[in-house]
Amino acid sequence: MSTITSIFKDTVARHGAQTAAQLKKGGAWVDVTWSEIDQVAKSVAGGLVSKGLEPQSRVAIFANTRLEWITSDLGILMAGCTTVPIYQSSIADDVQYIINDAEIKFVFAEEEAQIKRLIEIKEQIPHVTGVVCFAEASAESKEALGDWLIPFAEFEAMGEAYYQENQEVVDARSQGVEPNDLLTLVYTSGTTGRPKGVMISHDNMVYEAEAVANTNIIKPEDVQLLFLPLAHIFAKVLEATWFKLGHVMAFAESIPKVVDNMGEVRPTFMASVPRIFEKVYAVVKSVAETKPGLAGKIARWGLKQEEKATTAELKGNQPGGLGWSLAQKIFIPKLATGLQAKFGGRLRFFISGGAPLPPDIAYFYKHAGITILEGYGLTETSAATTVNRPDQIKLGTVGPVLEGTEVMIAEDGEIMIRGRGVFQGYWNKPEATKEAIEPDGWFHSGDLGAFDGPFLKITGRKKDIIVTAGGKNVAPQNIESKLKSSCPIMSQVVIHGDKRKFLSAIVTLEQDALMGWAATKGITGQSFAELTQHPAVKQVIDDTFKTVNSTLARYETIKKWHILDTDFSVESGELTPSLKVKRNVVGANYKDIYDAFYND
Repeated sequence: MSTITSIFKDTVARHGAQTAAQLKKGGAWVDVTWSEIDQVAKSVAGGLVSKGLEPQSRVAIFANTRLEWITSDLGILMAGCTTVPIYQSSIADDVQYIINDAEIKFVFAEEEAQIKRLIEIKEQIPHVTGVVCFAEASAESKEALGDWLIPFAEFEAMGEAYYQENQEVVDARSQGVEPNDLLTLVYTSGTTGRPKGVMISHDNMVYEAEAVANTNIIKPEDVQLLFLPLAHIFAKVLEATWFKLGHVMAFAESIPKVVDNMGEVRPTFMASVPRIFEKVYAVVKSVAETKPGLAGKIARWGLKQEEKATTAELKGNQPGGLGWSLAQKIFIPKLATGLQAKFGGRLRFFISGGAPLPPDIAYFYKHAGITILEGYGLTETSAATTVNRPDQIKLGTVGPVLEGTEVMIAEDGEIMIRGRGVFQGYWNKPEATKEAIEPDGWFHSGDLGAFDGPFLKITGRKKDIIVTAGGKNVAPQNIESKLKSSCPIMSQVVIHGDKRKFLSAIVTLEQDALMGWAATKGITGQSFAELTQHPAVKQVIDDTFKTVNSTLARYETIKKWHILDTDFSVESGELTPSLKVKRNVVGANYKDIYDAFYND
């Protein structure tokens, strides 16, 4: 059986001199071959072995997505060790918890932001013996860490020298890795308390790479642009599939530059979370709102026709009428051409995962000729469990089940999953593992769903179901999704109402969209915080709630809401590093506001 390092080595043997990766240096995109990645990884492995790390030692990577993340990951695995990813934005307390829980021996960090957090907790992480920094550290950081800190280039050179003198020793480490050995320990985002370490084996991830490859969605000749955090299991599967298929992986400079990078790299596919699709959609609507003259009128009219077509399709009807017919001739071709040009001109599809894709967003891109393949999986299932295919797609679902995985719906509606992709268990948490995995191998996903033929549809999150005082069950995510997609200035909505007599909500606004909208209305000279409380803004939000409420059952309608003057963020602790809302944190932070809704 294969390991991740063995499938990487196979690709190096077949395509060593070919381009594996692209990254931007000095304003220009440069190519990196498979053999060059292999060489750096060997050096990293040599460095770790020279530092005395034993097989199965845990090594952390605390950095943004970049090529050094990949070469360090490969080097860790070649040394027979286990990679523990940490989100680059994680606060010091979470970093300390993960490092100590996993007994991390060595840390690869990106730059000053991460180094400072490590300095802050240095005395509380006794297992760590060294930190390798990808970027140049400040004089203060060097002094604070002393011999603990090693620049990446220096570590690579030291490791290369060790590898040249001890090649058999280092290679034996890589060759000695077994399929059931621990590949990575991925800590879940922790929307409800401390994160749990999810144990993913080499075989778990090899299965995922093989299963995705067998769908023929991704081809060896593809070019992918990667910006997703490699601390997330979604990106980890993309990494493994890249090793398996040998296509080209381009690394985005940063999230704000993703769209610009798409125009430069011209990827044939890209994976993303729904938030990015929502942001692009909001920009399109904002541009239409501000565009002057006849072109602006046509754009606003065209978007209105597209919204009507989406409403019809969501009800199971075919869109029609003179307006939609004209829009398809006058507006939609220009929209499609503009988006394709912005995305580089040769995009075959996007893959969406990590959170539910709002159906109206999916239809907007469909109408614009952009294919989004929505998939589903969890950290505990090594990511991909189901995915739509270009030739087998049903919007509003997460696609058919991957070959080699079983999915069933329990009596209470919970999605149960079994197969080679299901994790080994939670690190140091045997009781939690027993609760999650049945003796016969079925994993409790915690998600609710149903099958529509071969297509799986997610209907809610079991733990998030609200039971009102009247005994009605409400899945808040679906309503929140409708609200956000109905209002381009809305960023987040968190519905509340468990054991309450009606539902209420906290709302945050999208700063760029709000400022752009305000400019079109002639509202100037106000800060973002001031704008959130402007009567005209409150009217827009009120109209949105009224519109969405009209489509809901009486017990699902939102009776009261409040707009915050700031958005949620990772730094505030209200979003996970993968940008999911921490409902418990929002509930605690704004308890007084929620309580006030019910005091009248």
